[in-house]
Amino acid sequence: MPFEEAWALQRELAAREGAWLVLVEHPPVFTIGKNGRDANVLDARGIPVVRIDRGGDVTYHGPGQLVGYPILTLRERRIGIREHVARMERAIVAALAPFGVRGRRRKGCVGVWTERGKIASIGVRVARGRTMHGFALNVCADLAPFGWINPCGVAGCEVTSVSAEAGRRVEVGEAAEEGVGALVREYKFQNIIYENSLGTGGRAV
Repeated sequence: MPFEEAWALQRELAAREGAWLVLVEHPPVFTIGKNGRDANVLDARGIPVVRIDRGGDVTYHGPGQLVGYPILTLRERRIGIREHVARMERAIVAALAPFGVRGRRRKGCVGVWTERGKIASIGVRVARGRTMHGFALNVCADLAPFGWINPCGVAGCEVTSVSAEAGRRVEVGEAAEEGVGALVREYKFQNIIYENSLGTGGRAV
């Protein structure tokens, strides 16, 4: 799904009631948060650069990356922004474990890391208590574009992927299955309805 289309979908869902989780892959795009610096895009090489309304600096999205947008009301869950971010981090760490990948949170740094580098980025926006944006987990993505930016504004930031860590190709769908379960446990979602990418089917749990 093109990034701009997913962004519009997020705004639409944020205006509704209820909790939503959108999981997508994007065509190649660099996004820069509201406080990010254009100078952190070193060489876009023809990839679109989009300024958006989340926190954080610049990151890359592309095929082979699982991008998740939890859209919910924080006060209904009695949590703040920091706990929202922490829950995403814990869910990602839990989703990595079945692949034999040991992820961890790093004090003072948002996202999830391994010994080799950053495996998932997180950036959020909260307006009128409703969340938007979320996380990007490198599953089997081409990591070269991260070398064309200062990821999250950090020069020389090393990045890695689930496939690189697991020593085999892990597909986005595999990671999505683990990710949904981990997010359900962290947020204690109930009455979940899964829809396919066309919105023409699904199942309730």
